[in-house]
Amino acid sequence: MTRHPRPAPRSLTALAALAAAALGAPLAAQASLAVEPEYRTFVPQENPNEDGIDYSIWTEAMKNLVVSMGPSLRQGAGRPDPSFGSRRQYGHVSRYRLEGNRLMFSFLDDAVIDSFTEYRRDLEATADKIDIQKLSRNEQLAYWINLHNVAVVEQIARSWPVRQPREIKVDGVPLDEAGFITVEGVALSPRDIREKIVYPNWRDPKVIYGFWRGEIGGPSIQREAFNAENVARLLEKGASEFVNSLRGTEKAGDTLEVSELYREAAPFYFPDFEKDVRAHLRQYAKPEVIAILDGTTQSRATIREWDIADLAGGVREPTYQNITSNGVAVTTRIPQSMARLLAQREQKFQKIIREGRTGTVTFSNLKLPGEEGEETDGEVK
Repeated sequence: MTRHPRPAPRSLTALAALAAAALGAPLAAQASLAVEPEYRTFVPQENPNEDGIDYSIWTEAMKNLVVSMGPSLRQGAGRPDPSFGSRRQYGHVSRYRLEGNRLMFSFLDDAVIDSFTEYRRDLEATADKIDIQKLSRNEQLAYWINLHNVAVVEQIARSWPVRQPREIKVDGVPLDEAGFITVEGVALSPRDIREKIVYPNWRDPKVIYGFWRGEIGGPSIQREAFNAENVARLLEKGASEFVNSLRGTEKAGDTLEVSELYREAAPFYFPDFEKDVRAHLRQYAKPEVIAILDGTTQSRATIREWDIADLAGGVREPTYQNITSNGVAVTTRIPQSMARLLAQREQKFQKIIREGRTGTVTFSNLKLPGEEGEETDGEVK
């Protein structure tokens, strides 16, 4: 397979120094006809070539910037006490704050943020050098997911500190609707990539778990870039984590409450919402969620959490303290609220170990920035 390496932005390189089956054929001719005219150019073509794109620089960045919070314990976190010496509540207060991976926006300097913009433009320009539509379907899917996520990371980094990504506007337009991404001369928003390109052309609903919204309530950002070889594995991983989390599924009496994410994707994947969502969830559900599915008779998409998926809660806190692991200082001073969140994370990991939970590899020690790597993948046919 031919690989087309992308030049590594200098600041991403410095940051790194510091720290064959498709997922589903298009919905035949009907899918192409359902795509709006200006987006038909992105419909995958038959007889794909063997070209590929190298995203290794993005993997290096994510390994250094993304902190895993581990699998959900399906226990809501209580409201934390105010920061010492202040009545104001800094940091995360969400009951979902111990779920979903986090990106360390508060550690980024201008050079790294500029490199995100450079890399997003580089990915856009890739479509002028190779025919994205003629790549394998997995290669195309990886391209669209990476471009979407790079663009969202870039814009949040430029706007941080911000409590909720939905507050961000690009040239006066909400981030998710802003057409600041340009591919083959077509202006695209993050939502366009999801709903005008990927959802109409990939029939497997697990693609929804690849797209990061910058919010705790959405699918986790992964600690590696997507590519043709790992895209199926990472989507399966994201699906399992989300479905079995509190922000994905909860029980309220006789009702199965699910994330609003499923209502958004319903026109593409869950037309018979009650039946289709339950069937989808059952594919990934572990015993506790299976019991919820079996013990409820109706569903509603009501779960949401818009708070930013970072470590600092989208604010700059004026008070700091050292962080330790096993009694040994491992970093310089960090905000009190972040230290509290990381301490709760450590307690959660210790509980996972004590209870002998299996199926997910979790590291109880904290290394900032970055953590150990993950296993290689298989593919879903």
